[in-house]
Amino acid sequence: MSQAKKKAFALRVDPGLHAAVERLAAQELRSVNAELEVLLREALARRGVKVEPAGAPRRGRPPKAGKE
Repeated sequence: MSQAKKKAFALRVDPGLHAAVERLAAQELRSVNAELEVLLREALARRGVKVEPAGAPRRGRPPKAGKE
């Protein structure tokens, strides 16, 4: 099972909006990035857009070279 790569991009937001997301993320015990993903998925779902979740990230140490 391969881990899905995440798309990185710069996002400029109003400082007040960022502060609000930061507070919400802290309440939910998430990073700001993870909270933004949740909020975007919720907003898309309300508009009827279905986004398939990526596979869960692999846990633990990476395999030794040459082994999987």
